[in-house]
Amino acid sequence: EIFYYCVLPFKFSPAPSLPGVWSAQGLEMSTGKVPFLEALNGSTVILPCTYASCIGIKNLYFNWQYNDNGTMQKVCESVIPSDGMDPHPVNIYRERVEFIGTSDHNNISILLWNITFEDEGEYTCFGRNPKEKGKNHSAIFTLVVVDELRVVDNTLTIIIASAVGGAIALLMTFMLVKNFILFVLFKIEEKKKIECLVQSSSADETNNVSGSKTSKPTTPKKK
Repeated sequence: EIFYYCVLPFKFSPAPSLPGVWSAQGLEMSTGKVPFLEALNGSTVILPCTYASCIGIKNLYFNWQYNDNGTMQKVCESVIPSDGMDPHPVNIYRERVEFIGTSDHNNISILLWNITFEDEGEYTCFGRNPKEKGKNHSAIFTLVVVDELRVVDNTLTIIIASAVGGAIALLMTFMLVKNFILFVLFKIEEKKKIECLVQSSSADETNNVSGSKTSKPTTPKKK
């Protein structure tokens, strides 16, 4: 008898139906990081679900179920023979449902066409891998159907963005003014040094000329 040991990233919970992801074995079923969707009545939506297994799969059974006030209604089901193979056939038990999964990313998502308020509720993506001795795994996706999508009030975000932008602009202006003032002071100091050197040079030349005029030639002494 062969025992398989593997570790997959998951959030452990004693509850049997953790929304989004529930896995403590080799197989992992996931309906994404955000396992819910608010959609407009009459639109078409995707219910995402993927699976992963570090020990591989063989005849992986999966299905989608809809929770109708506590009664689980099967939406579709199929079997995936092995890794890299698409399920065939996929049995559909609900109207306006299309299987859009593919073996490329272990995708077993479904599409709901022209949703109505009757489609609102919890959908469970279920999987069972015979390699795990019949262990069951599932993930829940919640669909909310509305008449019109809510308008998100971005006033606070705009105010914060404007305040941050204003602060950055003010800081940049301050730095530009500071650099300009430093540049002007540097030029003034440089000009003063040049004027000082010119004045010093002129003073030296004047002293030399004065010295040459006041000096008298010495007469030789008579013997």
